[in-house]
Amino acid sequence: MFRFKKALLLLLLFSFTAFSQEKHTVSGTIYDNSNNETLIGVSIYFPELNSGTTTNQYGFYSITLPEGTYKIQVSYLGYSTIIETINLKDKEIKNFNLKEESESLDEIIIEGNVENLNVKTPQMSVNRLTSATIKQIPVVLGEADIIKSLILLPGVTSAGEGASGFNVRGGAADQNLILLDEAIVFNSSHLFGFFSVFNPDVIKDVKLYKGGIPANYGGRLSSVLDIYQKEGNSKEFKVTGGIGLVSSRLLIEGPIKKEKISFLVGGRSSYAHLFLPLFDMDNKAYFYDLNTKINYRIDDRNSVFFSGYFGKDAFEISDNFVNTYGNKVANLRWNHLFSDKLFSNLSVIYSDYFYGLTLDFVGFEWDSGITNYNLKYDFNHYINNKFKLSYGINNIYNKFNPGEIVPNREDSGILPEKLIDKYANEFAVYLDAEHKVSEKLRLQYGLRFSNFTRLGQDEQNVYANNEAVLYNSEFKKYESADATDTESYKRSDVISSFNNFEPRISMSYILDDNTSIKGSYNRMAQYLHLLSNTSSPTPLDVWAPSGKYIKPQLLDQYAVGYFKTLKNGDYSIETEVFYKDIQNRIDYINGANLVANNEIETVILNGKARAYGLEFLLKKNAGKFKGWFSYTLSKSEQLTPGRTAAEPGINNGEWYNTAYDKTHDFSINGSYDFNKKWKFNANFVFQTGQPTNYPVGQYEYQGLNVPIYNDNRRNADRLPAYHRLDISATLTPEKNANRKWQGEWVFGVYNLYGRQNAASINFTQNSETYRNEAIQTSIFGLVPSVTYNFKF
Repeated sequence: MFRFKKALLLLLLFSFTAFSQEKHTVSGTIYDNSNNETLIGVSIYFPELNSGTTTNQYGFYSITLPEGTYKIQVSYLGYSTIIETINLKDKEIKNFNLKEESESLDEIIIEGNVENLNVKTPQMSVNRLTSATIKQIPVVLGEADIIKSLILLPGVTSAGEGASGFNVRGGAADQNLILLDEAIVFNSSHLFGFFSVFNPDVIKDVKLYKGGIPANYGGRLSSVLDIYQKEGNSKEFKVTGGIGLVSSRLLIEGPIKKEKISFLVGGRSSYAHLFLPLFDMDNKAYFYDLNTKINYRIDDRNSVFFSGYFGKDAFEISDNFVNTYGNKVANLRWNHLFSDKLFSNLSVIYSDYFYGLTLDFVGFEWDSGITNYNLKYDFNHYINNKFKLSYGINNIYNKFNPGEIVPNREDSGILPEKLIDKYANEFAVYLDAEHKVSEKLRLQYGLRFSNFTRLGQDEQNVYANNEAVLYNSEFKKYESADATDTESYKRSDVISSFNNFEPRISMSYILDDNTSIKGSYNRMAQYLHLLSNTSSPTPLDVWAPSGKYIKPQLLDQYAVGYFKTLKNGDYSIETEVFYKDIQNRIDYINGANLVANNEIETVILNGKARAYGLEFLLKKNAGKFKGWFSYTLSKSEQLTPGRTAAEPGINNGEWYNTAYDKTHDFSINGSYDFNKKWKFNANFVFQTGQPTNYPVGQYEYQGLNVPIYNDNRRNADRLPAYHRLDISATLTPEKNANRKWQGEWVFGVYNLYGRQNAASINFTQNSETYRNEAIQTSIFGLVPSVTYNFKF
């Protein structure tokens, strides 16, 4: 009995000591020693306590620990690890400057792999890329490309060569939220998909969320592509650039006031069109873009940033047809540290996407676009080393310009016409928690509340029985309804309003130090819709807000995964299964006209969609040979049933393949460091052919055979399978190490064996033989390239 009482007393004394032990907070910012750039995702670890944290997207960290003396380990792949001893008696600010492990042309070095999986975090369905990884991947015409690099990852596909946008887990291209320094980018492509709008020299960090999306993101269903630009070297002036066959780029950065104020200016332009007159060609296709950033570190608690992007594309045919489009974004951001536990970011953001078309042979100009103004205030609250809160508000005001036609000469006969502008406001508030429940169980959960208000416009149609689409039972087809009246509104009026709660939860259960299982669920609401009935978006497609006739899209996504690292992280395995259910996915009646349509609601029906699949990713993260193998088995379908028992719906009310359904998708990417001079890279891609429709018959009209398509059989056929092999070799001269000017040559071959992949197949009658024939359109065969990159 005495022994029991003594043991109980010791236990109570130990518990009291443990709970009464004073705790203190260690916080700070991690920088790159060479340029003072903040580093995202740096690991800060305390081995004696088996506890740690990582820096946020602004390089800040905070952790609360018991009083005592501990080792602190600061590590980031590609950088030398710092190990120090800290005597924690009071709250302490510890900033660190990490040094690169070796000198290289790329700003970010990969000795291991920065995308290496952390099995312990609850975050899943996330892929991260660095500028160095992107630059190593062979792409068409030698231009390093973020979007084409993402397509090598599981669950990410494209509509093919020369197609803009990308698809994630069977979702449409308009369901991806693309952010550049927090600003929304509505079109991510140059030259109709041949290049992306993101200059790899300017990019600091790229993160793609395919599922388990934190509550601070909203407004899209399928994914979030979050891209941050560099902040500018605040220590010394640096120039980086590259010269290629069709485009060149230049980045200048440096201090305005050393280690206090820095700037960055990056430009890129294509110039292949300048050589076309040599071949007696009047056609032109070119792009240019400009990235800027100013970083002012006021003191240890305050920093101000201004970043901007402007990009433009032009496509001309003999001056008679001129097509221009592009993005403009700007962000004024203030980081403020209220305390060692409370970090804040306030952003004022402007984003604009514009599209212009000039047809001189007809005599008119066309202009359309979307503009938004965004105010957001986010907080990271580090409660303790087991619990962190993120919360904030976000308000976006949107103006939609569906289109305006203006005659550009007096004899054109074209009357000016302005499609009705639309306005909307989207407000959201969110709360997100990261919770270490135990050593084995970790959670990330949150809730987002969103409100979307469709504001007043000059005029809106009214339809009988509130139906903008009618079903003609005699001809068994859907038709556009005629308006019975119109309504006018003041700008402050509310036409429609929608509210949605969007819960999110992710969890990881750690089986051992190298293995975990994870699960996630998230609900997302999307209030903007890209009106496009093509397989991939085109610049002519327009964005439209939810309202009286277009409902918001709602997503429920579930995912479960198994994650493992092998041989001390040299290898990693990620396997996930997912299921997505989407409500209110818009569909189009047969023969729908989306171009310059002021009554777009008369060709739209609301349906639903679903996607499900298995993803597998095997990565080799260390050694002379590095790379990954990814495979996705998936299905993406859409269903639009009849609104009543008398209506058949689309495709007879049965599920049909979406235009971006790819049953099999696998890719292999590898890089081999042969020696200090030579590095070799290769990737192989295979995808199931894109869904399409082939004729089911034909009829003769005035001596011509015209193909017949079955309107009730959508996407029932497929193009041939897509596959190609790309290779590249990088030559780094040995004299780089001994001089300030550093250069490298990158030689590449895109589509090494010249596969003629089908972009489309058209069925027509040969004008000479009068026989029916199928004509395949291919974009690229074998394409060699050479690029010279430099830095000084």
